[in-house]
Amino acid sequence: MVWSELVDGVRRHGRYGSAAEAEQVTRTVLGALGAALTAEQRTGLAAGLPPEAAVMLTAGPAAGRPLKAAEFVAEIASRVAGATPATARWDAGSVLGVLPAALADDAADDELTDLLAALPTGYALLFGRAELVRAA
Repeated sequence: MVWSELVDGVRRHGRYGSAAEAEQVTRTVLGALGAALTAEQRTGLAAGLPPEAAVMLTAGPAAGRPLKAAEFVAEIASRVAGATPATARWDAGSVLGVLPAALADDAADDELTDLLAALPTGYALLFGRAELVRAA
């Protein structure tokens, strides 16, 4: 998938009114996601994404520890004027819900599965997947 297809997927999935709005949401969410992940986590995910998305994911400083899903949503809300937790969750789900389709290959999809298993609870739902539960 190329950048324009990713943005169009976000536009359709999130029901945004324009490609420009969807692109802004995509940039915001990927930037926040990159800041919410450790350097290793975001580098692994970025490897399977279109180059423009990978740059946004890895541009800023990485987290020392993965943020909790609620902290991640709050980070998105802080980056958008007038955003609420509900609109930030919508934006996160709109972008993260199409990322699995944007991944370049099955190995990248496996990387996403491994990433979701390592992240605090709540992220899988943002990616449009069932919450993973570790066996006891």
